[in-house]
Amino acid sequence: MSDPWADPSTPTEHGAPYAGPPTTTPPGAGWAPPGYGAPGYPPSGYPPPGYGYPPPGYGYPAPWPMVPRGPRRPGQVIASAVLAFVQAAMVLIASLYVWFAASIVDVVAADAPGSLDTDTAQGLATEGTVLAIVQVLSAVLLVGAGVLALNQRNRRAWILLLAAHGFQVVLSLYWLVRLSSLAGDTPGPDAGAVFFVFTLFFAAGPLVGLGLILFGDGRRWFDTGTAPAPQG
Repeated sequence: MSDPWADPSTPTEHGAPYAGPPTTTPPGAGWAPPGYGAPGYPPSGYPPPGYGYPPPGYGYPAPWPMVPRGPRRPGQVIASAVLAFVQAAMVLIASLYVWFAASIVDVVAADAPGSLDTDTAQGLATEGTVLAIVQVLSAVLLVGAGVLALNQRNRRAWILLLAAHGFQVVLSLYWLVRLSSLAGDTPGPDAGAVFFVFTLFFAAGPLVGLGLILFGDGRRWFDTGTAPAPQG
């Protein structure tokens, strides 16, 4: 059977009239573009932050509870301990001079035979050496008492600081009597006033240190469990 389309003399059948290009669904038909704005989440139950809230603090919170601070050490106690340290330095310097003077007494007696006899020279040398040792030990006591008073709050620290200052007053009185007796035997102008000022200089610090811990807050501080009165 021959193909009618292959033979141009064969009549053809008319088909349906041309209806134009096929219609297509326009893009996006039935779809609306999404609107802008926040998604429709339901509002939270928390109110918006207002201005009445306190500002956040700086730093991180401590992982342990804060320990309340104890009563502060009064200034009288600190001043008395500082005076003990200063007095210790002065006594150490004076002890070096005493030891040096005691070591050359024999030399002076040998160079000037008429000034001192042998027994007197040996007695002064021994006295000076013993005094130098005692004063060095008293300086050690002053330092120990001052350190203990700054680190402990009990009656033992108070007694030790009291004894350290009191011993310095006793030493000053001894030097006043001893130098006054030597001044009477020394030819020339009276040197008693000079010796009195010298011993008073060494006794001033211990006397003030004693007064600071014998009265007021300095005395009450060393009573265990008793805080000093507040200073307004």
